[in-house]
Amino acid sequence: MFSQLEALSQWASQLELSHVPERVTAFAASHILSQLAAIRTGLHQVDGQRLVRALGDPLQVDVAQSARVLAGVGAWLNLDDTAYAGHLGPSTVGVALAYAYAHGLTGAELLRAVILADECAARITASATLGPFRGQTALHTHLAGAVAARLACERAPAQRWLNAFALALSSPPWTLMRGFITSDARMLHVPVAVRMGLDACDAAAGGLRGASDIVEHSDGFLAQFASVPLPDVITFGLGQRWHTETLSFKLHPGGPGIDAAIDSAIELHASMSRWSVQDVAEVIVECSVYTLFAARKAQPYLDGPRTPVGALVLTTPYPVATALLTGRLSIEDFTAPAMESHERWQLAEKVRLVHDREMTRELLAGDAPFGEALRQAGEEGITWLREFGGQELVDLAAQPGAPLGDFTQTSKPTPARVQVRMHDGQVYSREYRIPRGGIGPKLRAEHPTLIKEKFRSLGGPEAVTDAWPQLAQAGPQQLAELIELSLTV
Repeated sequence: MFSQLEALSQWASQLELSHVPERVTAFAASHILSQLAAIRTGLHQVDGQRLVRALGDPLQVDVAQSARVLAGVGAWLNLDDTAYAGHLGPSTVGVALAYAYAHGLTGAELLRAVILADECAARITASATLGPFRGQTALHTHLAGAVAARLACERAPAQRWLNAFALALSSPPWTLMRGFITSDARMLHVPVAVRMGLDACDAAAGGLRGASDIVEHSDGFLAQFASVPLPDVITFGLGQRWHTETLSFKLHPGGPGIDAAIDSAIELHASMSRWSVQDVAEVIVECSVYTLFAARKAQPYLDGPRTPVGALVLTTPYPVATALLTGRLSIEDFTAPAMESHERWQLAEKVRLVHDREMTRELLAGDAPFGEALRQAGEEGITWLREFGGQELVDLAAQPGAPLGDFTQTSKPTPARVQVRMHDGQVYSREYRIPRGGIGPKLRAEHPTLIKEKFRSLGGPEAVTDAWPQLAQAGPQQLAELIELSLTV
């Protein structure tokens, strides 16, 4: 009987782009362009430039180092996209870009590599999603993403896939929140995980072997990284359940739990009449437990304008206040001089988060970030919910049904409602059930246009977006030119 990694490795080593539905390939193309936007933005920032000084240029002779730089600068701004499950792009796209560029691959080969990396990383992340690490703190995502992206570009045989996965997952990083939230260590977390994945690829090529059952064994990965292990999700529905089409795209910096509130605040800015901070009595953000959970993680580290960016992107008051005042939210809003604005912090002090039970019910009924994992877990998922959020959370969750057979209709509702209450009695209100960029019917129809706008709004060249619809037909030289052009800042 095959282990989970053996079955995944056999499938991955044999997949061709022609086996992938066109709709999934289109999502992968948007994923690459979206991550390129995050990378070029990271390269433009002072901190990103410090990382480049430390690790080298994004496109350099040492392809493994290039992969680490591309992964690192594309992760720390919270502009990386999310899927069920995991923040995939820093490794799945960053590593694939580095190796596709170095090996002179075509656009079709890049798409194949990213799809394989997304599928493998998402499945391994999903197996441990009911555990201590989710989102950007789940660095095992990037062990798997780096292994799969590189080996897909190299068209490695199944045995090398197996050994590289097994070796990498034998010593996964364990994130410490103190360093992640308050220091520059957050900029090294992804490059370190990518380095481990790439070292495992080298080791497997040299003949080193890993434990093929490292994921499900009682002394293995899930025993340490999952409260409720879900090993079967790693191979469940291979070739039918495409995790790539569960991607939600990040249009603003910040944790995924605040996106709907930011979208609502941006709309309110455009619709409210002339006003000042002194006119506002309070700003109420009604939200699900997902948004409240992120806020609790950030709370111990909040210190007004001195708040570290790692905490500021997780909390809601400052981003909402900024969006209400300016009609936008960009990474520059999380650095001086913007975040030293007295007006923004005055308004942020008036922002209050309120739990909305129906929004939490809607969150739990969706597919990402928790719903599908709870369906996979069954009764054990109910126990996890109780430990995570108490009996109230259990009462709000529907009885888990059967896992989805495919992800063609998947959704990620992370709802929020923003109400601005003025001293004169006027109330302005907007809400989003699924934020712009969140996976659902609207995104499935519009993601190519939406990601084109994201790329262009972050300074990406028009020549890249003009060529992007034909990415699958791009030859090696054209792909190399598109990558170079995308990363020129």
